[in-house]
Amino acid sequence: MNISLYDLSVWVLPLIIAITFHEAAHGFVAHALGDNTAYDRGRVSFNPLRHIDPFGTLMLPGMLLLAHSPFLFGYAKPVPVNFRALRHPRIDMVWVALAGPATNIALALVAAAAFHMLPIPPLDGGRVAVGLLPKPLGIPLARLEPFGMLILIGILILLPLAGSQFGLNLDIISTILRTTTGYVIRLLLVVTGNA
Repeated sequence: MNISLYDLSVWVLPLIIAITFHEAAHGFVAHALGDNTAYDRGRVSFNPLRHIDPFGTLMLPGMLLLAHSPFLFGYAKPVPVNFRALRHPRIDMVWVALAGPATNIALALVAAAAFHMLPIPPLDGGRVAVGLLPKPLGIPLARLEPFGMLILIGILILLPLAGSQFGLNLDIISTILRTTTGYVIRLLLVVTGNA
């Protein structure tokens, strides 16, 4: 039962964001293509409360989290779409259906880009930093590239392990993710009008 706020932010928050954006995307595309059903029912929204299914969004992921499942999934209330109201029902139905998964793929790419933007060569962020820094700082950073993967292993695995031996939290990446997650939560609260 040992679930921390960090565990919730790492597992539950991304799930709620993914489900919310997925369902809102279906409704947004349907609205853009002529069907106002979801829009009229307030489902073209990034407010997670409009999309939560008590079992699929809360209970199922909660049970998987408590069971220490290696994966987490859930679902939301399906967005109502009247396919006959679409301007071109046959092809527009495809676009509405693709909107949700495409949004999830885009979210995954954004999350992956955040890791790749760490300023450590050979990650993309390291190369960006080398290009933007003044030469006296950029050249030494560029020389780290052959050791970049070792540095990442040290930051991701060895540093937290060493810190735990001395009772210190040296998990830099988790701290960065926790801070970023806090900003995302605040942004979502502002966007959904719950701030």
